[in-house]
Amino acid sequence: MTPILLNDFKAQWDSIREDFLESTDRVGKSGYLILGQEVKDFEKALAHYWGLPFSIGCASGLDAIEISLRALGLKPQDKVLTTPLSAFATTLAILRAGGTPVFCDTDPSGLIDLNLVEEILDSDPSIKFLVPVHLFGHALDLRRLKVLKQSYNLKIVEDCAQSIGTKSFGLPTGSVGDLAATSFYPTKNLGCYGDGGAVLTSQESLSNLAKSIRDYGQVEKYRHAVLGLNSRLDELQAAFLRTALLPRLSAWTDKRKAIARIYLQEIKNPLIENVLVPEGSDSCWHLFPVRSKNRDRLKNRLTEQKIHTGVHYPILIPDQPVFETPETRNQIEIRSPLENAKLLTEEELSLPIHPFLNDSEVARVVEACNSWKG
Repeated sequence: MTPILLNDFKAQWDSIREDFLESTDRVGKSGYLILGQEVKDFEKALAHYWGLPFSIGCASGLDAIEISLRALGLKPQDKVLTTPLSAFATTLAILRAGGTPVFCDTDPSGLIDLNLVEEILDSDPSIKFLVPVHLFGHALDLRRLKVLKQSYNLKIVEDCAQSIGTKSFGLPTGSVGDLAATSFYPTKNLGCYGDGGAVLTSQESLSNLAKSIRDYGQVEKYRHAVLGLNSRLDELQAAFLRTALLPRLSAWTDKRKAIARIYLQEIKNPLIENVLVPEGSDSCWHLFPVRSKNRDRLKNRLTEQKIHTGVHYPILIPDQPVFETPETRNQIEIRSPLENAKLLTEEELSLPIHPFLNDSEVARVVEACNSWKG
């Protein structure tokens, strides 16, 4: 029985090989390897795809969040409201930028609970920064986020590492915050062959500042106006992304959506529940999360049938070992019981949903889920 993978990079390589090699040859012949024309061309193409005016390539999704917060003027110990359920990079970026992560619970969808966000902002006017995450490829209610931004004069960095192509009530994720941060880690819907990230914004001043921060704080060669980072997207990754990957992204996203529709319609096991999709979210389905009170037994059963699955995420960020000491614990705050988020760490399981699954493999996943007895 052939394994069904969470991500099939070999199948992806077969589909992009010629464009990938052509990109490599083009960069090699140019003699330019860092922050050249390939990066500029990809930034322009990504901005057009996303529907935002400015895009700034950088070294990772983590760096994209840190650069965004620094561009917004985050000062040491400024409080940043965020989610406890995400990749650790979301919180690490806040800490590296000098901020204090303030955690509140998610709603049942796994995304930060905007009702709780409003309650916390009412109780603590000192909080002026928010980093929400569009988890699983699903979108927060951007209409509500926009109201909160205006009502509380918030500075927002939207973590869109899992949500390229997702819309909320017709608005693309990343379009409400001051800046959006995304990742090109290989498992992402638009993932490169190494690591990379990008900052996106509609504000030219923030775009210029982000460009400076990613490159040692230079405003021109050898003139450093701010304390920056070394966080540059290289020419090879930019070429791969623009030539081999971005042109295929819409078709790949359509395939993910088609698989999600099948799972939603055909998995009918009362022991397996779908994770709620927020109202108004047209998801890019980076992941297909389900939940079960016997998650580990379901995972083991699917593994026996050579179906790979994932858990996103098994440990809440404030429960990570790094925050067990009094010194590190004082670097974070928790402002609400984290009940919904905690439940997801215990029950969530991600099913395969990459664009190289064939119909028989999707049917195998459905049959395996429906035949599981708990």
